[in-house]
Amino acid sequence: MLGMTILARNPFFFASCCRTKSRYSSFAPENAMTRLLEPTQTAACLAFPALVAQLRELLADASVRVPERLVQPLPGGGSLFVMPALDRRIAIAKLITFTPANVGTRRPAIQGDVVVFDVATGERTLILDGPTVTARRTAAVSLLAAQCLAPRKEGPLLIVGAGAQGRAHLEAFAQGLPLRQVFIASRSEASAQALAGYARALGLHAGTVVDANQAVADCPLIVTCTPANDVVLHALPREDAFIAAVGAFTPSMVELDSGLCRHCATHGRVVVDTPQAVHEAGDLLQAGLDVSGFPTLREVVLGTAPASTRAPILFKSCGWAGWDLAAARVALALQK
Repeated sequence: MLGMTILARNPFFFASCCRTKSRYSSFAPENAMTRLLEPTQTAACLAFPALVAQLRELLADASVRVPERLVQPLPGGGSLFVMPALDRRIAIAKLITFTPANVGTRRPAIQGDVVVFDVATGERTLILDGPTVTARRTAAVSLLAAQCLAPRKEGPLLIVGAGAQGRAHLEAFAQGLPLRQVFIASRSEASAQALAGYARALGLHAGTVVDANQAVADCPLIVTCTPANDVVLHALPREDAFIAAVGAFTPSMVELDSGLCRHCATHGRVVVDTPQAVHEAGDLLQAGLDVSGFPTLREVVLGTAPASTRAPILFKSCGWAGWDLAAARVALALQK
């Protein structure tokens, strides 16, 4: 698998194999039809409207099975994630590494692949770029939550963190909400300016802020998508705010101040992406909150969560292989 992944990252290899019978078949049985998609091709397969629609469908699909993910610590502070999921037709396994030391370097913090198998035949049918899937499906989940829960969907939007997740969330919210204005906060001024420039290219009014907390009072939409090494947001949100916190996905990671989390739980509403957040949502766990008592996105989408008009709303996203399964469904449909 390692050798094939190296080959898959070769641009000349991609140019000759994607969307046609793959040269990969020379290393596999004749009937193998595995297609390998590089990052740009993976992104092109995962349009946000289609992703959101598939997320809704997946949450209502009783055939979906998602075993608990394996997180294996690696020497040097990184982690290996093994995330399987399946439905009646396909099974997927996301194999990625998360290396915090890569933040700020040319190497991405998240690397790996999503491998898709046909359940009936056992054949491997598709390999997607793992970081691209992670960024786009996470942003689509945040968008779905905002569409269901945000009191003021027009913004302005504050994005804290100008990396891959910040860009994906900007694209998703710009496409799926009546957004007009966005503010970008990042430890890197150059990164913040670059993302603000991209926002303007999308037709939005955009600017940067040095301290995200100073913009909280003006922004009813907030997304935090940082490396989650430390608290980046402590200012209490507006009464009509929706916050999507996606950076912290282990118990030791944190982006939001504990007081902010408790404020949302006491005066507003907290929603988690899946029940697995009970042992993954670092922000909420470090705030001493009982995560098991919060409704999930599935309950919100299916209308089984207790009715509530309370705000501010904090949506805590930790990640789930089911989201990757939804992305694989979308991408696979375009390969036929």
